[in-house]
Amino acid sequence: MTRVVVAGTAFGRIYLDAVAGSPDFTLAGVLARGGDYSRACAARYGVPLFESVDEVPDDVDVACVVVRSGALGGPGTELAQAFLRRGVHVLQEHPVHSGEISDNIRVARAGRAAYAVNTLYPNLRPVRRFLAAVEVLRSRQRLGFIDAACNSQVAYPLLDVLGRMTGGLRPWAFGEVHRGDRHPFSSLHAEIGGVPVTLRVQNQVHPGDPDNHSYLLHRISVGCEGGVLTLADTHGPVLWNPRLHSPRDETGRLVMAGPGTERLDVPSTVVLGDERPGTYHQVFAELWPDAVSESLRVLRRDAADRNRRTAAGQWALGVSRMWSDLTARIGMPELVEPPEPEPIPLADLVAMKEIA
Repeated sequence: MTRVVVAGTAFGRIYLDAVAGSPDFTLAGVLARGGDYSRACAARYGVPLFESVDEVPDDVDVACVVVRSGALGGPGTELAQAFLRRGVHVLQEHPVHSGEISDNIRVARAGRAAYAVNTLYPNLRPVRRFLAAVEVLRSRQRLGFIDAACNSQVAYPLLDVLGRMTGGLRPWAFGEVHRGDRHPFSSLHAEIGGVPVTLRVQNQVHPGDPDNHSYLLHRISVGCEGGVLTLADTHGPVLWNPRLHSPRDETGRLVMAGPGTERLDVPSTVVLGDERPGTYHQVFAELWPDAVSESLRVLRRDAADRNRRTAAGQWALGVSRMWSDLTARIGMPELVEPPEPEPIPLADLVAMKEIA
């Protein structure tokens, strides 16, 4: 059984739930500064609390470093390197600057350990379903376009997803950024893996509440000759729209029924898979921990294969460099302080007046 220690108890709670609830891993402890919350957290999971890397026992196999990296002004990278020097495999939460990743890869190589940056979202079940469907499209037809939108807080993992969609990050290029007055989204054309991309980023952040006030996390559509595949939201569902194409008769009019129109006898929109989007309670309690577990399983496979470790490191470097390129173009987020959003009950939308 793979023994895992989790460093950090803020977003680290998702990692703790993932490890504690997985049959593949054993939670060996929590690494934190020793505050009351961290002590209570360790007690809740029935594991020891460590206040330094030196206190972590030698039988730990993996460290999840869920502490801000240097990219966000935190000590996460120093913690990661301390574990790697001891030969402990490390899964580090994004974002991480490419220079830090390069250093971590060198330290990992010296410590004969595996190192990976966890962008989390590509391993969510709905995103994995979406990526699997994109792979089917790409195996049969050329991808014609990608249209993607996100909040700047989650642009890093979006780029990871886009690179997986196109089969590679390179070549990439970002065009001129456009943003009108009172427009919350910055827009630009790009190219990723040779595929044209339209990208819209809500480059806004509430300085006192940075994890809230996003209009959306991720929304992605990809088109090919056969139709358009859409990830309606980070947490699903995945939609398939077959392309509308009707033959013409001898007069030039579109033929809408009868022989030769079999391709029209399909639903105009199909939900792929039988999974229904869950509540946000379920997202936090089930979907995100499941994605962390998948990331840990990937890291474990990397640890057993040097070639996989090399490829994972190069991919992480590419994603980080692309993210640096994008953020340099869109600039610092606009500081906004909107009030708490007013929810709209689903019943009100369902009960709207019938369309005549």
